[in-house]
Amino acid sequence: MLAYTCRRLLMTLPVMLFVALFVFGLLDLAPGDPAALLAGEDATPETIARIRESLGLDHSFLHRFGDWILAAAHGDLGKSLYTGLQVSDMIAQRIAPTFTLMAMTLIISVVLAVPMGTLAAWKHNRWQDHGIMVFAVFIFSVPAFVVGYLLAWIFGLQLRWFPVQGYMPFSSGVWASLHTLILPALALGSVYVALITRITRATMLETLSQDYVRTARAKGVDNRTLLFRHALKNAAVPIVTVVGIGVALLISGTVVTETVFSIPGLGRLVVDAILRRDYPVIQGTVLLFSFLYVIVNLLVDLLYRVFDPRIKY
Repeated sequence: MLAYTCRRLLMTLPVMLFVALFVFGLLDLAPGDPAALLAGEDATPETIARIRESLGLDHSFLHRFGDWILAAAHGDLGKSLYTGLQVSDMIAQRIAPTFTLMAMTLIISVVLAVPMGTLAAWKHNRWQDHGIMVFAVFIFSVPAFVVGYLLAWIFGLQLRWFPVQGYMPFSSGVWASLHTLILPALALGSVYVALITRITRATMLETLSQDYVRTARAKGVDNRTLLFRHALKNAAVPIVTVVGIGVALLISGTVVTETVFSIPGLGRLVVDAILRRDYPVIQGTVLLFSFLYVIVNLLVDLLYRVFDPRIKY
């Protein structure tokens, strides 16, 4: 297991290098000149040229990419073209709201979706099954930002249970901080809940039809033990796979969710950077999200062994 983990960690290096090259090249091909934007509309060509030289934009693509990737390997992601601050410092200031939101969304989604999918499989073709599936299909079809606005209107403006905008840091209290993220987590996790519910139901249906489940039922094993100790554990590998893949949905969904609820996280940082063509900030945040996704996939692979000891690495 240790050797496999080390190999997978080493494999992240070429993956991250390819991602960095792709993002850097994509932004380099994007229309618009950052130097011209910084100089303003009335700037002379000489002024724009001086700014390009100061930013290193007059060098070749490979030269600029090499300098950037070497600096990134030492933790230096460059400076923002708009604020002049270090990109790593800007990310550090915004990382807590985003990662807390993603963690809450993941926990809420799994806690809601796995029991719903299990119940739907156990009550196959009954009203519980049909009701859960109608709910899952409906919520999967509604965009996250629409769910966010509905939740904000109902629970924020009408019932006044939760704030509709803003974020409280953990320094203000754990509950005060989590209280501001409940609605965003529910909005962000809506599609995630529907996806995990449907996969859990399909996997559990297949597992419940296996011979060992029928044998356990014939021996008088109670339903709770049969469902959670025998069936769900053996159906966990596909569910864990979907949970890991769904992290990509969380990463992309934070951009919309943080915009709707005015959360000062990495999603808002990316949106602002795109509007300003702040390339170093975009590159730094995308590189961080890519690294997070690679690590999550590694954790998912390691969890396979926990749920199914027959899997060998």
